[in-house]
Amino acid sequence: MSRALSFFMVLLFTFESKAITAREEGGDNNCPRRQTFASIGAVFYYNSRLSKEQKVAMDIAIQDLHSLICSTKLVLQVKDSQGYSARATSAATDHLIGKKRVQAIIGALTIQEAALTSDMSKTTMNIPIISLTSPAIVPPLVPFQPPFFLQMAYDVTLHMQCIAAIVGHFKWQKVTTIYENNNGVSSESATLTLLFDSLQAVGSRIEHHSTIPSLSSMSDPKATIEEELKKLRSKNNRVFIVVQSSLELAILLFQKANQMGMMKKGYVWIVTDEIASLLDSLDSSINYNMQGVLGFKTNFVSSTEAFKQFKTKFRNKYGSEYPEEENANPSIFALRAYDATWAIARTINKLGSVTSEKLLESNFEGLSGKISFKNGTLSQLPIFRIINVVGKSYREIGFWSPKLGFSENFIEHDSMEVKIVNSSGILGPMFWPGGSLTVPKGWASNDEDKPLQIGVPAKCAFKQFVRVSYDQELNRTFVSGFSIDVFEATVKRLPYELPYTFVPFNGSYDEMVQQVYYKGLDASVGDIEIMSDRFQYCEFTQPYVESGLVMVVTIKRDNLKEIWLFTKAFTKKMWLLMVTLHLFIGFVVWLIERGGNPEFEGFAAMLWFSITVLFFMQREPIKSNWSRLVLAPWFFVILLVSASFTASLTSRMTVSQFEPSVPDIETLQRTNAMVGCNGNSFIVRYLTNMLNFKLENIVKVKSMVDYEEAFNRGDITAAFFVVPHAKVFLAKFCKGYTTTGPTFKLGGLGFVFPKDSPLAIDISKAILEVTQSGELQQLENNLLSSNNCSSLIDLNNNPELGPEPFYGLFLVSGCISAFAFLIIIVRLVRNRQLKLHLTLTTLIVMGPMWSDGLLLSDGHDVVPGSRCGVIGLWVMVLILILGHRRSWVVFLVIDDPIVGGFSWWRQIVFLGHRQSD
Repeated sequence: MSRALSFFMVLLFTFESKAITAREEGGDNNCPRRQTFASIGAVFYYNSRLSKEQKVAMDIAIQDLHSLICSTKLVLQVKDSQGYSARATSAATDHLIGKKRVQAIIGALTIQEAALTSDMSKTTMNIPIISLTSPAIVPPLVPFQPPFFLQMAYDVTLHMQCIAAIVGHFKWQKVTTIYENNNGVSSESATLTLLFDSLQAVGSRIEHHSTIPSLSSMSDPKATIEEELKKLRSKNNRVFIVVQSSLELAILLFQKANQMGMMKKGYVWIVTDEIASLLDSLDSSINYNMQGVLGFKTNFVSSTEAFKQFKTKFRNKYGSEYPEEENANPSIFALRAYDATWAIARTINKLGSVTSEKLLESNFEGLSGKISFKNGTLSQLPIFRIINVVGKSYREIGFWSPKLGFSENFIEHDSMEVKIVNSSGILGPMFWPGGSLTVPKGWASNDEDKPLQIGVPAKCAFKQFVRVSYDQELNRTFVSGFSIDVFEATVKRLPYELPYTFVPFNGSYDEMVQQVYYKGLDASVGDIEIMSDRFQYCEFTQPYVESGLVMVVTIKRDNLKEIWLFTKAFTKKMWLLMVTLHLFIGFVVWLIERGGNPEFEGFAAMLWFSITVLFFMQREPIKSNWSRLVLAPWFFVILLVSASFTASLTSRMTVSQFEPSVPDIETLQRTNAMVGCNGNSFIVRYLTNMLNFKLENIVKVKSMVDYEEAFNRGDITAAFFVVPHAKVFLAKFCKGYTTTGPTFKLGGLGFVFPKDSPLAIDISKAILEVTQSGELQQLENNLLSSNNCSSLIDLNNNPELGPEPFYGLFLVSGCISAFAFLIIIVRLVRNRQLKLHLTLTTLIVMGPMWSDGLLLSDGHDVVPGSRCGVIGLWVMVLILILGHRRSWVVFLVIDDPIVGGFSWWRQIVFLGHRQSD
């Protein structure tokens, strides 16, 4: 019994051992016994943090693959590139292909290195290479992209656009770029050209550029970097962009910059994705040297369960392999290495081998985002997190995407989708180098601690613009005036503080401008005219006041105009209309009254009545109600017209008798007259060079009061001012002076800065803001109101009065008179008081007609194309009175506001012929 039990136990153990061996060799029962084995090559620089992360991520990817897919076995073959040398990298790649027989390669290879590898080994053409280098460089930045080369990164164009968006958001006009040439076949030139174009789109440009050799190629990296930073510190620009750099070089760069005082207030540092995405991996001591640095990193969804599991595995494995590292968090580059390994594994598992064509067809959700390719790079548009280094880590202050620009918030979904919910274009609060919370202006003078020395004209002829006074008790110089107020209002609108002090300058305006060129002054402020010949010395801001050169002269009485002054009260049309209507109404009244009123016998009585009724002095009694009906509205018209005539004539009697004492510049030159101008300004040069005045005929005047005295003494006949000065002069001395002649356009009044000064652009933008806000207009109103003159004479602001205001009255009175005229004509015909045989009398009311005029029977147009209502009536009257012996046919079209009403109302009167007695 015991022997049987022992045999059974041995047999059971034997079967159990075989089962265990079978599971170990073949996996579970669903795993096929035939498996696919493949080798994947990896090229890394062992000493870099980036390569360490990517190698650990690929190991984890292979482990996950073996646990999930037992039919495919991958072997990772890793080769050290021994630095960033292109030759060493290509040699490592050829080693993996030639000796290790790998089916695909993953690593930090550039497109230039891949092209070099294919030239050295023809077999490379069949081996796909997935590059983990960021950003992706594609044609036309490089002449050719090998078909086997895929880049697990976003196009460099998007990175450069993000840099430009940051620069444009903070309105920096100039930047300095830093670029590490980390291999022998760099794409530096093409990348900088792309950045230059992107910056130009936001109003900025690259002022300086610094190329630093790769860290592995420098014998003394610290000394080399320090020397390069000294060159950059000597420049005025303070915005530095690290376009390309390894993490190791960036750490050393910021360490030296901090030691040299280039991380203090006023400086700006911007890092790109390849540095910003690794900040989670840096020690806190390294972050201390990068306080206030601004950057952007590729966004990825970190809330998925797959990422959380990967992060746990990564931290454990990375911590065990590199215990000396303080942080073990995976970056976007580790996630891409993981996804690249899975892309190759999926293809091998499906087809048994891997080709670049099949890799390009990849379309799955990876840890870094959606994995799909277009033109050899990732096809999905990125979202960049804008970060700001503060304390031991960094803060996220916003997001940027190529489609929506800047935003403050976004929503993260487990389905790997990211949705921006606030695209306001505003970033969060920033912590700048040196602990400043104010946006740096981006540039500095040679001595940053010294305020700008701004020159102001001490001998300004018009103190209203710049007044320099000295207080002996306070031992202090005060500068005030309109130009100073405008400058101070402008400076308040700058996005940064601008320390400055005014320095009175005793020379001419041209000399003050030249002092800016020779660096005796940092800038000049005042009533400085923008002239083309001054641009060789300086750069002007946007003009804050428009300007031109005008001539001011005294005024005199015009005796010839005074003789016929009364005729200027009305226009010619008004006079003609009044006379015609007045005579017509007088004729109608005469025609009504002549039969039963002996006072209206004879044609002379009609004329006398027409004159006396104008002044309400008629003595002839009115007996007919028809006459009263005609005269009533006309009396009202006369009353209003007479009042208007009196007002217009009174106004002209105080103004219109004056005229300029000198009509034009030619008269001055012909009479060899003396002219005055500000001898401290450009006007002397302009009068001699442009207007051909003789230098001996120009009197240099020092102040505004001196102009008045020079005119009174007869020293000058005319004075030349820029328009702003002329306004002030006429506002103070308005009696007896006026402008005459043309205005010679000039550039306007502006502020002066050195050539290529970024401050000139900032001040120009601020001037536009002051102008658009209405503050500049208010300052100008205050300037002129302080010298307001109530008796200002304007020779051109007294127009003649036309008939337009009286058209309604003329219409009523004219219609009543015409109606009365027709009625009396009909009565006279019926009573045979007129020997007239009326063959046809009709009144036809018609619609719009296209021809106006008075036609006779022979078809001639007597008054073509004119309003002939009143004139036509008079023609008819003359026919009735004079009584020609030939027959007439009168076709009258009344189209006048006085008789006919509106333009769409026409009356046609067809009268028959008058026969001879």
